[in-house]
Amino acid sequence: MQQQGESGEDIVIVGAGLAGLAVALGLHRKGVGSVVLESSPALRASGFAFATWPNAFRALDALGVGDKIRNLHVQAQALRVASSSTGTVARELDFSGKQGGGAPFEFRCVRRDVLLQVLAAELPKGTIRYSSKIVSIDEQHDDSKIIHLADGSTLRAKVLIGCDGINSVVSKWLGLAKPSYSGRSATRGLACYPDGHTFQPKFLQFYGHGFRFGYVPCNANDVYWFYTWSPSPDDDGVDESGAKMKLYVLAKLRSSKVPAEALELIQSSEVSDDAPAAPLRFRSPFSLLFAKISKGNVCVAGDALHPMTPDLGQGGCAALEDGVVLARCLGEAILGGGGDSAGGVAEKKRIQSGLQKYAGVRRWRSIDLVGTAYVVGFLQQSSNTIVSFLREKFLAGMLARRLMKMSNYDCGTLWR
Repeated sequence: MQQQGESGEDIVIVGAGLAGLAVALGLHRKGVGSVVLESSPALRASGFAFATWPNAFRALDALGVGDKIRNLHVQAQALRVASSSTGTVARELDFSGKQGGGAPFEFRCVRRDVLLQVLAAELPKGTIRYSSKIVSIDEQHDDSKIIHLADGSTLRAKVLIGCDGINSVVSKWLGLAKPSYSGRSATRGLACYPDGHTFQPKFLQFYGHGFRFGYVPCNANDVYWFYTWSPSPDDDGVDESGAKMKLYVLAKLRSSKVPAEALELIQSSEVSDDAPAAPLRFRSPFSLLFAKISKGNVCVAGDALHPMTPDLGQGGCAALEDGVVLARCLGEAILGGGGDSAGGVAEKKRIQSGLQKYAGVRRWRSIDLVGTAYVVGFLQQSSNTIVSFLREKFLAGMLARRLMKMSNYDCGTLWR
């Protein structure tokens, strides 16, 4: 019997971010339904935009929305890495394919709100349930999970997937290690030019001087930028508002060797007052070695699994990879039973095996991404004299090549 105010669902996904919507859409493409619980009253677009590398577009193609995103965002022609201390270009990597005569290396800066809307529009009406904040989870004798919501209602789930971000309730239930503070913070902004901008379609990054800064156009009208730094006691209060955060970033950039267009970009941009800056946290890759990414009929994906620093630009990309792999493994488990009864012992075993398969695939990829991102961030942002010398003379090119190698991953399709 169900309790008063309780409803039952086969697959419940917690969180309508990139990972949650990717899982839901992947399952939908395979003919498997799900429900997505989103704590906010609407899709959240915090972060403005994110780097979308070849691995992300392979995942988006698998989900059937790659071309829609391509048509709305400009292909970057190059990645240029320079010193903020001297202005010297340490490395420039061609994305156009013209230098080697091959195909372009796909990179676009994608507006987060646009991608979420495109993913959500592909789902059946009613899939996403807004204002549904999960507060706790109970396990039943039949292995189903009772999900308690903030409004007092409950849901019974046959499969529970946590895509609820860095402060995940599902991750906590599974016993995953609490994310650690990296000692760094980040702020981001988006400058909108209704009549068009004049920025070249290149991804520019500046490192050193104790910060990391970069910017890249999203399309003909929008340019995204980011700034990461290690806060000190002197920085107290700079993140009280978007206006104060902008002034802080401008002051730091004016004392370094960045182009004049970068300063104009910051002045013209929007910085959220809701979250002017955020501490950069990550889950220790060592803890992921033995972590329970899945347990029975429960698993996690996206930032609930592998929160990482943004130094590879792979957080959103990895969430999309998770979505495709999880939809493939879980879809195969649910659809592979032929005529056996829904909810039977055989189906439960297949679901558990499918989630374990997903966890096995994503564990090592997550460890690699989280660990590499942390090291790259340290090397690029450090003000240490020795590290700075090595970075400018030897490491910049190596780090850029490592970034491209990490982004050339193929998560496969929904069917293989």
